[in-house]
Amino acid sequence: MENKTARLTILIDPVKKKAFEELCNQQDLTPSQVVRQLIREYLQTHGVEYATQIKTNAVERQEKND
Repeated sequence: MENKTARLTILIDPVKKKAFEELCNQQDLTPSQVVRQLIREYLQTHGVEYATQIKTNAVERQEKND
């Protein structure tokens, strides 16, 4: 799990933003939660590894060996 956070600022059409926020609200999720999940899925789809993912994979491998 990520420990630190960084801000990502995007520009989006106001109508899409409102629809996105309403959908997130209906699903009891924050827009930030959904965007973080989308980014994780996008990185995974393209085979990009990053520090917290590598650490998690190493821990899982260690647990399998124990």
